[in-house]
Amino acid sequence: MKPAMETAAEENTEQSQERKVNSRAEMEIGRYHWMYPGSKNHQYHPVPTLGDRASPLSSPGCFECCIKCLGGVPYASLVATILCFSGVALFCGCGHVALAGTVAILEQHFSTNTSDHALLSEVIQLMQYVIYGIASFFFLYGIILLAEGFYTTSAVKELHGEFKTTACGRCISGMFVFLTYVLGVAWLGVFGFSAVPVFMFYNIWSTCEVIKSPPTNGTTGVEQICVDVRQYGIIPWNAFPGKICGSALENICNTNEFYMSYHLFIVACAGAGATVIALIHFLMILSSNWAYLKDASKMQAYQDIKAKEEQELQDIQSRSKEQLNSYT
Repeated sequence: MKPAMETAAEENTEQSQERKVNSRAEMEIGRYHWMYPGSKNHQYHPVPTLGDRASPLSSPGCFECCIKCLGGVPYASLVATILCFSGVALFCGCGHVALAGTVAILEQHFSTNTSDHALLSEVIQLMQYVIYGIASFFFLYGIILLAEGFYTTSAVKELHGEFKTTACGRCISGMFVFLTYVLGVAWLGVFGFSAVPVFMFYNIWSTCEVIKSPPTNGTTGVEQICVDVRQYGIIPWNAFPGKICGSALENICNTNEFYMSYHLFIVACAGAGATVIALIHFLMILSSNWAYLKDASKMQAYQDIKAKEEQELQDIQSRSKEQLNSYT
């Protein structure tokens, strides 16, 4: 009987406290209506805001989603890819047209016999086919490196959920570092090789400028100023005529083939230099990505060990609780 009486007393106490709270709230409401009489029949009509309008552009989370997507773009890899594509396009396009113009100049002026420059024509034709292969390969390789940059950017890993790395992924990343290094060294050679025709055309152009404005105190006549392309080794020494002098050389410099080939070789050399810069940029990006993958794999192993230890600790605690419950 005593516990029942205590329970009834507690229920009465709680009911009295609730009545006090309700009466206090009613008193506050009545006091508010007494101070502001017009508030009893006042109805609120909320003004619709811009956020209440159904619009796909102003939907919640749209701005955050755009920021998250923009954060997943590897801007360094994107800049390197654009620079690589631009450099390769300039080198391949301008180099192809400049080689064709060079063959036309040699055939028309420096080597009238076809058999004398037959080997050079075959080499130039082969180089043009190589240019096609270079353009195709670097278009594909640039896309692959850009994709690799996307999937090794920390923001992209957050977008796709929990990041997991494997030994195969780290091996592929290291392979790209090695391959980009080899290609960078090769393009340094291409850059140096592309400067050779620029040097040759510059010598011919500077000789033509001397012919156009000969020195007043010079003892050499205009017709004695010559250019011999045989000394560059592009045609054999028995090629005829091989050497052009005076006004004939000036006429060559005034042709459209010479003007276009000279400037296109300059642009092709600049494109090769831009490609070298892009590959160096790619090499730095890939090296940092490889280091990131290496650190991420170590962190992943640490987290796996930590999770395993926490699970074991929880199992031990649960077993100890069960044992204590069995004793009690």
